[in-house]
Amino acid sequence: MARESESGLPIEPVYGPDGLTSGWDPAERLGEPGSYPYTRGVYPTMYTGRPWTMRQYAGFGTAAESNARYKQLIAHGTTGLSVAFDLPTQMGHDSDAPLAHGEVGKVGVAVDSLDDMRVLFDGIPLDRVSTSMTINAPAALLLLLYQLVAEEQGVGGDRLTGTIQNDVLKEYIARGTYIFPPGPSLRLVADTFRYCRAEIPRWNTISISGYHMAEAGASPAQEIAFTLADGVEYVRTAVAAGMDVDDFAPRLSFFFVARTTLLEEVAKFRAARRMWARLMRDEFGARDPRSLMLRFHTQTAGVQLTAQQPEVNLVRVAVQALGAVLGGTQSLHTNSFDEAIALPTDKSARLALRTQQVLAHETDVTATVDPFAGSYAVERMTDDVEAAALELMRKVEDLGGAVAAIERGFQKREIERNAYRIAQETDSGERVVVGVNRFRLDEEEPYEPLRVDPAIEARQKERLARLRAERDRPAVDVALAALRKAAEGEDNVLYPMKEALRARATVGEVCGALRGVWGSHVPAEAF
Repeated sequence: MARESESGLPIEPVYGPDGLTSGWDPAERLGEPGSYPYTRGVYPTMYTGRPWTMRQYAGFGTAAESNARYKQLIAHGTTGLSVAFDLPTQMGHDSDAPLAHGEVGKVGVAVDSLDDMRVLFDGIPLDRVSTSMTINAPAALLLLLYQLVAEEQGVGGDRLTGTIQNDVLKEYIARGTYIFPPGPSLRLVADTFRYCRAEIPRWNTISISGYHMAEAGASPAQEIAFTLADGVEYVRTAVAAGMDVDDFAPRLSFFFVARTTLLEEVAKFRAARRMWARLMRDEFGARDPRSLMLRFHTQTAGVQLTAQQPEVNLVRVAVQALGAVLGGTQSLHTNSFDEAIALPTDKSARLALRTQQVLAHETDVTATVDPFAGSYAVERMTDDVEAAALELMRKVEDLGGAVAAIERGFQKREIERNAYRIAQETDSGERVVVGVNRFRLDEEEPYEPLRVDPAIEARQKERLARLRAERDRPAVDVALAALRKAAEGEDNVLYPMKEALRARATVGEVCGALRGVWGSHVPAEAF
């Protein structure tokens, strides 16, 4: 049903060049919404049926503190949870490990064991909430902990919905929270694909991420080129492991940034959909239409937020979010205005969510599918971004694919070159950053940020000590031995991993068992 404008005029769900809905793109450049090549969106109705998932990313301190924040977000209207883990958890270390000192609970929640995961989701019905977990190298572990908590709630794996990021290749390119070498890491990804197909069929098994590359300085063309190249590597790995492409590709998802350069961001999202659809159809022979759909989550650009005049970030985030929506995202996280200073406060997190709600309910961007279709500027920019990204992907292929290019430092060098260019333009004033190199204040207004209690680390150590004293240590040892045996062979490691976690083995112990078999990744520049 068509909506009306403020003037009482009809807004059609879909527009073509003459106001009609079909028959206007014989060259397969645009097509229709919900149809190959998905330039105009992966679903026919997009937001005219319902808005995107408002998935606010949160997690800090202890599991109990994060649980309280999740319940607040749900009460304020969040439709999906997104979990941030602290650095020790991301790198497979327990909170009492020497390497974890000073980082426990700082940039996310500390999860050391099944006990912590129980607290994290206490009172949250996992059959009614979609959960995304931003975790990569140990993604399989955290997913299994989540499944175990769901089982304790009486919720079977077939009723769980959500996403694990599980994209370790971008860690070697831009972020650095890897654990194992690329080969075993890809094996773990493939095992996760197989496990979820059998045990958690509605779960998105990977969120192939360009966001962190963009935060490191990648241009929009670099972001989608290197992200899709990683996606190709994951698909090849799964196919080589004996899986049919249509058995796992429908559960692949992507994760991109939304910058303030709204028009190019819209073009980027449209180009990425078109490129992925053609890759999956032409290179991998996918037949299921869902395998061709590039579905993605978006987060507004944290790297563009400033500590100077932080309230201006509210404007930046609104523009970035609008670009993501006009580009057709499936879910969205809006950054809080104070994140350049510290973890967001309750009020700033609520304002970030309200930004999405204003876009969804007070504007007309949800009234029609792909509002920019046919725009001379956006269509040309879509073609240009696609051409630039395809050229970069060809260079990756010439080097032997994503892993070979990573090992030679290609993506990292390209991103660093672009980041340097942006820094030079900002320093010279050619690139204006409001409040930083133009329109500055003589004196910044005081702001009181949220601070994480430093006693959290001591409390987590106490929890671990109690866990190790209470659990059945011989059962843990047996389970970890079974995990090592699977890692040495070709069996799916997630089944013995789940039993080890059920026996209350810690994240650090499970990752340590795998390190003992697979080793740890050491970047080439370390030599």
